[in-house]
Amino acid sequence: MDLISEEEFSRNLSIVKSRVIEAAERTGRDAQKVRIMTVTKTFPGSAVELAWGQGLRLFGENRVQEAADKYSNLPDDIELHLIGHLQRNKARLAAATFSCVQSIDKLETASALEKHLDSMNTEKKLDILLEVNTSGEESKFGIHTKEELFKLAEQILAQTRLNIRGLMTVGPFTGDRDEIRRAFVWLADLYRQTGERYPGLAMDILSMGMSADFEIAVEEGSSMLRLGTALFGQRP
Repeated sequence: MDLISEEEFSRNLSIVKSRVIEAAERTGRDAQKVRIMTVTKTFPGSAVELAWGQGLRLFGENRVQEAADKYSNLPDDIELHLIGHLQRNKARLAAATFSCVQSIDKLETASALEKHLDSMNTEKKLDILLEVNTSGEESKFGIHTKEELFKLAEQILAQTRLNIRGLMTVGPFTGDRDEIRRAFVWLADLYRQTGERYPGLAMDILSMGMSADFEIAVEEGSSMLRLGTALFGQRP
């Protein structure tokens, strides 16, 4: 499947930005505080170059090796996040490749990242988000309860190379907009409670909302949208 043209991408991006503004206005939010992440999983490196040429600098990938291959020779002003599940045997490559890992739901994974960061000849610190399973779907990763979230946050606070920047979730795979909204409302509330409980954390990222549900996410407080098909069209 051929990649869409620059004109098509520009049109899609303009439509997305308009929808974000409208959703923000409905709840009195500032749309400028909502960042758009370009998700390039399964798309070629030319997709990254296309988005970069349109001024986008925040990118997301689901697989560590695919990201390492795709982004190795691209502009260094790109901010690259891992938004898919991280296996511990990929922690070394992830630590070297990404500026943020959004999918932390176990202490063991966080500790593996810390270990590899310590072994690298660098002072790099890695931003992370704690992933919450807000849908209850067994096929999804993520923390299930507030108690589990607070316990993991406290354990990771002992890690000196990791910065907890916020929370992430994947909304329910459903056409029920009320169910999607309930999931986002819960995550936003957990985000607020976590920030209040641990005031020393630089909590500033609430990552929720993808191509099918990003307007609801904006209405409920998302500060980072993860968009792929809304920008590029159908995946290969």
